Amino acid sequence: MDRIIYTAMTGANAAAQRQSVLSNNLANAGTNGFRAEMSTFRSVPVQGSGSSTRVFALEATSGHLETAGPAQRTGRALDAMAMGNAWFGVQGLDGLEAYTRSGAFEVSPEGALLTSGGLPVLSDGGAPLEVPQGAEVSLAADGTVTAKLAGQPPLIAGRVKLATPDAENPVKRGNDGLFRGANGDPLPQDPNARLLSGSIEGSNVNAVESMVGMIAASRQFETQMRLMQTAETNDKTAAQLLSMNG
Repeated sequence: MDRIIYTAMTGANAAAQRQSVLSNNLANAGTNGFRAEMSTFRSVPVQGSGSSTRVFALEATSGHLETAGPAQRTGRALDAMAMGNAWFGVQGLDGLEAYTRSGAFEVSPEGALLTSGGLPVLSDGGAPLEVPQGAEVSLAADGTVTAKLAGQPPLIAGRVKLATPDAENPVKRGNDGLFRGANGDPLPQDPNARLLSGSIEGSNVNAVESMVGMIAASRQFETQMRLMQTAETNDKTAAQLLSMNG
């Protein structure tokens, strides 16, 4: 009877984890540049003598949905959308290089180019980008940052780092919501990457699909719990029958 308990117990846990992932995706349906997280599971036989028929449901390696979110035209000079599969290089709170698709930039009073969350935007050389205070800043398609002060010729302040992950250099989501190289090393600058100025990328979360998935996960969890209750009832019934025969 314990066979059903293994399956139902881990199945309920898997459904709860999927519910957590879907709820987080739904909560970020309005977050610029957010990549929907995916959850996958696999069945693993329990190791040990007499346990070969018992199976665990375990979470497999999960990734993110790479489909680009919708482009939202803002007309703001410091808004940018990375084209294709390119990512903006930023400096995380841990001081290490990280990547984001959110391109709503701003300039601090000290002249640092920052993300909407206050993280420094990196140049193609890996250093934080800075512009003259009070300058009018614009972004070119190749990521070049131009600053213009009144009565002075335009000044090139640097170039935003644009990195493009591939099969050899994938990115992985961190606990802070930023992405980093899966092997721990910074991704190289992609000279062919381009951005679209005056636009930002929306979240690629499908709200309706996430809600339907949450309902399905809730029903799956309830089914697994009923199986565990059934197993408990059967176990009690079997124990009563054995005590009567004894």
